[in-house]
Amino acid sequence: MQTLLTAAPVQIRARKNVLRWVIFGVLVLASAAFGALAGLLFVYSTDLPQAQELERYRPSSITELYDDQGRVIGSFALQRRVIASYNDFPKVLRDAVISTEDKEFEKHWGVNFYRILGAAWRDVVSGSKAQGASTLTMQLARNLFLTPERTYRRKLQEIMLSLQIERRFTKPQIFAMYANQIFLGHGVYGFEAGAEFYFGKKAKDLTLEEAALLAGMPKAPNLYSPINNSERAVRRRNLVINNLLEDGKITTDEATRAKNAPLKLNVQWETNSLAPYFVEDLRQRLERKYGSDKVHESGLRVYTTLDMDLQKTANQAVLDGLAAYERRHGWKGGLKNVVAGGIALDAYQDPDWKQPLDPGSYVHAMVRSVSSTSALVKFGRYLATIGPAEIAWTGKRTASDLFSAGDIVYVKVQSLAPDGTAKVSLEQDSGTQGGLIALDNSSGAILAMVGGRDFDESKFNRATQALRQVGSAFKPYVYTTVVEKGASPDDIILDAPVTFNTASGPYSPHNYDGKYEGSITLRRAISQSRNIPALKLADRVGINAVIETARRFGITSPLPAYLPVAIGAAEVTLVEETAAFTTFPNDGVRVVPRYVRRVTDYQGQVLEEDYPEVRDVISPQTARVMTSLLQQVVQHGTAAAAASLKHPLAGKTGTTNDFTDAWFVGFSPSITCGVWVGFDEKKSLGNKETGARAALPIWMDFMRVALVGREDEAFNAPQPVPHAAVAQTLDTPDQAPGDGETH
Repeated sequence: MQTLLTAAPVQIRARKNVLRWVIFGVLVLASAAFGALAGLLFVYSTDLPQAQELERYRPSSITELYDDQGRVIGSFALQRRVIASYNDFPKVLRDAVISTEDKEFEKHWGVNFYRILGAAWRDVVSGSKAQGASTLTMQLARNLFLTPERTYRRKLQEIMLSLQIERRFTKPQIFAMYANQIFLGHGVYGFEAGAEFYFGKKAKDLTLEEAALLAGMPKAPNLYSPINNSERAVRRRNLVINNLLEDGKITTDEATRAKNAPLKLNVQWETNSLAPYFVEDLRQRLERKYGSDKVHESGLRVYTTLDMDLQKTANQAVLDGLAAYERRHGWKGGLKNVVAGGIALDAYQDPDWKQPLDPGSYVHAMVRSVSSTSALVKFGRYLATIGPAEIAWTGKRTASDLFSAGDIVYVKVQSLAPDGTAKVSLEQDSGTQGGLIALDNSSGAILAMVGGRDFDESKFNRATQALRQVGSAFKPYVYTTVVEKGASPDDIILDAPVTFNTASGPYSPHNYDGKYEGSITLRRAISQSRNIPALKLADRVGINAVIETARRFGITSPLPAYLPVAIGAAEVTLVEETAAFTTFPNDGVRVVPRYVRRVTDYQGQVLEEDYPEVRDVISPQTARVMTSLLQQVVQHGTAAAAASLKHPLAGKTGTTNDFTDAWFVGFSPSITCGVWVGFDEKKSLGNKETGARAALPIWMDFMRVALVGREDEAFNAPQPVPHAAVAQTLDTPDQAPGDGETH
């Protein structure tokens, strides 16, 4: 008995010792596990952003360009995103996203461990890592800072970052960040940009079916794109609607109506197509000043000088003018054929087809089939027939004489029908190019710019980059120099054959028409664009003096000091020449062309505000005399067709040797516009294709619209001066000729 009593305490002590060792072992194991977990957490968190970084984080957003009325004309972006606040997203969209992506969003604290455990179990059973179980917060964390790789390491980082986000931000803030960050296909990020891109409206204006479509896209944006696969997108949309119904967010009637609603898209492709040459010039200027990253990612707001309505008018005027030129010179053929290039008819997609199409648009179309009388052509989703009436101008008898299946033809859209049919006229693109630039006289604002026929085919800007011989449009600098030296519009000059002895030998010029008018006034000499009087005047005052005048007017292109420069044997850009002409209606003050009125950051803080830059060039009296001379060009001279506009106008035509370049630069009291037409390779436009014939009609089409509402404006009249007969002074060698030139 005593032995048993003695053994009991021993056993108890043994059990206690064992228990202590077990507890100790458990604690050691727990400590080791905790240490390992802490070590893992430390390792995996070393490259995670800190809380302060989260608060400072701002996603890249679109830099938008606005015209002078605040209308969007273009954008720059690596990611097409418009930042919006929580209240900008309607309740129907918020409900749709939460019902589909994270039903417990309002309740959990960043991580739904039940979903994670369930997903982990399914991963183990399936042997894959397909189950994400991510909350909205976890998706946000991944999209903000992590990679899309499917690893446990990334999932752990995702959880840790989600916990940080939930600690620092409210649920509305988290939802807004998610809604601004999520990818929705086609380069679009965020629901605000998605609503604008797919439906052409603000997110707050989305209908139930539209909100459901967008809410269903984050899972697989390309797979559920309504542009790429409308049937799959509708099925996904209807699934989201069912989720809303199950969660009691909508009624049965609302769900039924929304699921039966047809898919109606109003896709808003990039708006840079309106003024692509202007936008590209502006991009380069902004990047030089602010850097590429800031321009493409910081959501700047650039308020430009462009007038959207005048830009549309300029685009149409240039294309119509080039089409008229093409028809004058007949059908040339030589069409590109996609079948010959190894492309199936159903596979071909032309860049033109992604641009907005309206009546008046010019577009490349593909011939799908040809009969003896007509051809069926396709462009985008439209089909049109080119029949005998459309073919008549080519001089060909039948469509089969012109086309083969797969040919790419150039057409002008006459009308578009909802059923996908269209009416077109057959046009031609033989390579002619045109440029137009319009400036506001008082501010130098660029109101419209056209740098060529098709930006997709050629990015070269013929309004700002092309150096072309300016022809007789250079003569105003000669006459300005003479007027500054005391000449009067009614002074006399002899229009007769003459030979100039120059450093390179005898130079015997002639007038455009090969005729001579004898003694004429300076007024008539410039209005009729007579070459001999202009050369005599330049010889008398000296070609260097004329060049110095052109420099004051802002001509920076090379101007060699030889006499033929007086009649335009020098190359300048269209923007230089047009800006120079603003000096005349501005009483001798030239304005520097401006692209921008103001630049702000996304919060509205002004980064840049541009004001007109003006330069005194000539006296007001000289400017008014020159304006009166250039009015004669429009009223009675080479640009007399423009008199039909019945508005105070002035300007100068320009035509070069062999008709390689056609110009007209003209102005009203408020607007100066320059137009150039030619080929890039400097070949002839054809006989008699003068500035008056090729360029002036384009200028008139533009100015006819630009002058609306400006009916009461008028030029300042020059002060009357006593008449002085200077013909003998200018036309006889009793004074030393300028710059070494001799008669």
